[in-house]
Amino acid sequence: MKLVTYREKETDKLGVWLDDGILDLKAVSGGERVLSSMASFLRDGERALATAERAIQQGASSLIAPEQCVLRAPVPSPPKLLCLAGNYAEHIREGGGESPGKETTTPRVFMKPPTTTVIAHGESIVIPKGAGWIDWEAELAVVIGKGGSRIPADTAYGHVAGYTIMNDVSERRLPVPAKRTPREGDQWFDWLNGKWFDTFAPLGPVLVTRDEIPDPHDLRIRLRVNQQTKQDANTGDMIFSIAELIEFISGMITLEPGDIISTGTPEGTGIARGEKLNDGDVVEVEIESIGVLRNPVKQG
Repeated sequence: MKLVTYREKETDKLGVWLDDGILDLKAVSGGERVLSSMASFLRDGERALATAERAIQQGASSLIAPEQCVLRAPVPSPPKLLCLAGNYAEHIREGGGESPGKETTTPRVFMKPPTTTVIAHGESIVIPKGAGWIDWEAELAVVIGKGGSRIPADTAYGHVAGYTIMNDVSERRLPVPAKRTPREGDQWFDWLNGKWFDTFAPLGPVLVTRDEIPDPHDLRIRLRVNQQTKQDANTGDMIFSIAELIEFISGMITLEPGDIISTGTPEGTGIARGEKLNDGDVVEVEIESIGVLRNPVKQG
């Protein structure tokens, strides 16, 4: 099932994306509360999924044309937006490093501010004034359904509601004041701060429920800028699997319904290519079985 959050007449609604249009799940279900929003759907888990399946059968003729509404991010305001740095060996190598392998390392997890970085399919990535080097990162994003802490890897997929696409937009050369006194850790914080700008987490266009993607580690992942392919890899190349990431993260942080874990990017980033995003560019991230996340770029 491909779920969307869309806005119609100033109201956000939960819908399912079908071949012929979008179905308003709450309307066709007779006002079921669990189908009123993505947040309520994720909180109710399997019961919500079963209710949605019944609603689809009842209301397949009540479709809304996509042009009559505006897509939002599937999870418009995730409680937490957790991201992975260096989860593909070739991406580490293109940056001049080496991956020692997961046997002797742990995942590198950081967070983005979810309410200001997340934007929807079709919305603009905004280049900040005075930017240094704005880059792209195609990523498979995991949406948490059932929350929990200290989740073992062997039960982790029971906590996954589904999958979507994220572009982890990054400022690679964060401008800093010339008068700044150098301190230990500056380089790391500059890297992290470069992830936090408004609009730097395009997400969408749909959430594909877990049952539709039996193996999330066998999906082709690509990124194009102005129709030119920049990244082309497979999610099977991740160093740490989704189950391992959930186990690691939930050992520190309680995961909640609607949390997003973006699983890292493969090789082909702009900084490694000597390329950056510019005003007027169009970025597309495509992941097999999910779709295409498309965002224009504009100068702020």
